[in-house]
Amino acid sequence: MAKRQAVRVATLGALTALLAAGTIVYSRSPRVEGPPAAPQPIPVIAAKVRQQDVPIILTGLGTVTALNTATIRSQVTGLLLSVNFQEGRSVKKGEPLAQIDPRIYQAQLDQAQATLERDQAHLKNAQLNLQRYTELAKTDAVARQQVDNQQAGVDQLIAQIKSDQAALDNARTQFSYTSLVAPFDGVAGISLLDVGNIIHATSSSATAQSSGNDGNALVVITQIQPISVIFILAAANIPEIQAAMASGPLQTTAFSQDDKTQLDVGHLIALNNQADPGSGTVQLKAVFPNQQRKLWPGTFVNVRLVTSTLHDALTVPLDAIQQGPQGIFVFVVGEDNRATVRQVSIRQTFGAQALIEKGLSAGETVVVRGQYRLSSGTPVALADPGHPDAVPNPSTASSGMLP
Repeated sequence: MAKRQAVRVATLGALTALLAAGTIVYSRSPRVEGPPAAPQPIPVIAAKVRQQDVPIILTGLGTVTALNTATIRSQVTGLLLSVNFQEGRSVKKGEPLAQIDPRIYQAQLDQAQATLERDQAHLKNAQLNLQRYTELAKTDAVARQQVDNQQAGVDQLIAQIKSDQAALDNARTQFSYTSLVAPFDGVAGISLLDVGNIIHATSSSATAQSSGNDGNALVVITQIQPISVIFILAAANIPEIQAAMASGPLQTTAFSQDDKTQLDVGHLIALNNQADPGSGTVQLKAVFPNQQRKLWPGTFVNVRLVTSTLHDALTVPLDAIQQGPQGIFVFVVGEDNRATVRQVSIRQTFGAQALIEKGLSAGETVVVRGQYRLSSGTPVALADPGHPDAVPNPSTASSGMLP
């Protein structure tokens, strides 16, 4: 045992001496590395830059306004016998809306008619007497003064008959006011007065009041077809609008507030004669046929005004547009199937398309889905647009990678 221990100590001492002298050197075999692996292409969905005619559109917020609105009031005082319209239903021009007790006004009409007929009979008799006196005056059978007096009597009766006719016309007009009729085609609102109430004649003070139940308002009639929209645009667009109006009628399209549903197509009829210096905007008025009644007075809509058409314009899907610190850009796929960043300028967007002012050429390929994994020079693989789920596009990708 002691001999083994001595041999181990001698061996360790020899090794220590050799290490100190540098005779034994430890070394590690070098690691052999192959060439770096090529990056895998990123699947994306792409689209071609299209060349087409594009309408130049100005968009503004508008309020639907009836072309005509009338508060039906009475011009005579009387008992309301009947209400002949249905609330919220359409009425035609001249359609009876209500009937006021006509008996007093019928009596006045009859009295005026009788007065006229009486004076007409007096005139006829006076004219016959004038004719007789004139014949007798030729033989000096009567004095000339008597003929002149008779002529004056005839003239007086003629004037009286004109007065009677005016009174008859007035009585007939008052009688006609007992029947309230629709002044134009429209829709009746909520009834403001019920049968059995006394409806009062319109006065200047009552006319100045609101359309509430003030004793002489029956209902409000609003014209729905056609209908107008008052909308606003930036005052800076006035020269463009004026130039477009000089070339012919301008098309306007009304959309819902979320800008997803087209409501109607009409045309511009007026540009207001002054702009608002406070807001820097100007009002415009458009008219729509409103056949489907999708436009309703008092509601808000978005109005698109077409001022011109740009021929052979370049467009890309709106999903291709990305926003970076240096502005708007798109990813362009080159012939080597690599994505490169291209700064672009947009003139306008319409629907799901963007009108490119500069930065792209017709036929180039731009990425419309999958941008969040791209940077300049990234290899891409074009996926089938019919299967968009094959290319993930999380919400964080909406702004794209920064160029």
